[in-house]
Amino acid sequence: MIKLIAVDLDGTLLNEENRISQRNLEAIKFAQSNGVEVVIATGRAHFDVQAIFKNSGLKTWIIAANEATIHQPNGAIFHSEPINQDDAIIILRWLENENFYYEVFSNHSIFTSQNGRELLAIEMDRVSSANPDVSIEQLKYAAEKQYSQTGFSFIKSYQDLASKEIEIYNILAFSFHEEKRKKGRTQFEHLENVTIVSSAKHNFEFEHKNASKGIALEILANKLDIPLTDTAAVGDSFNDLSMMQVAGKSVAMGNAHEEIKELCDEVTLSNVEDGVAHLIYSLIPVTAD
Repeated sequence: MIKLIAVDLDGTLLNEENRISQRNLEAIKFAQSNGVEVVIATGRAHFDVQAIFKNSGLKTWIIAANEATIHQPNGAIFHSEPINQDDAIIILRWLENENFYYEVFSNHSIFTSQNGRELLAIEMDRVSSANPDVSIEQLKYAAEKQYSQTGFSFIKSYQDLASKEIEIYNILAFSFHEEKRKKGRTQFEHLENVTIVSSAKHNFEFEHKNASKGIALEILANKLDIPLTDTAAVGDSFNDLSMMQVAGKSVAMGNAHEEIKELCDEVTLSNVEDGVAHLIYSLIPVTAD
């Protein structure tokens, strides 16, 4: 019997408008009312998830910042795996020198460079000019989705963070240039205590080697005294694979990459078809009164 369901956010629980549909919302509350823990597992910051939950009445455990943090339903932090400060500074110095748009996730803010959005605007113009088949509207949508997060704090340079006593949980680098992203990933393959993942087409992200959705799910399941065989995980992207691999049941969204679908136990509907609700009701059948 499934006692815990881990749910990715973007491309999974959120629809094309980056919102939780009424049917998905009702399904999560239905699961909770039947004693099933629903856990949000996302690359977003926990305070961004809380902003999305505002006025919904939802309170869940939140695995956030690409799984470097676990927050309790009341918002208190339960577990974290920050990036080593020296590694973070090395990464940020290089990203800044290479004119990357970047985001630095801490417990209370997402720090980003003051000129970061200007850099992305320049990239959009260059990519669309060099590739007539590329839709400028799609590029703008991807950028606006990135900017729609809650909790941004703008800095002049990564050096502003060097003197701050903050824990850095995740560093996201974003570029519309594929070769530029490849160069960035290759540059830091040697870092022993850092893992590089991707949660969307135009980004790559740095996290502590012990931070992953799979590890976080194991930690939380142990905390809640729930066997992993009694857990399910649903998602759409490659950074969801680690939790799918440890969960008792792995489920891919209908809009997931084909490779992910092939690796999962089953496939539910897409995020625009309330795939999460469809899954929940299949795991916890509605019984007649």
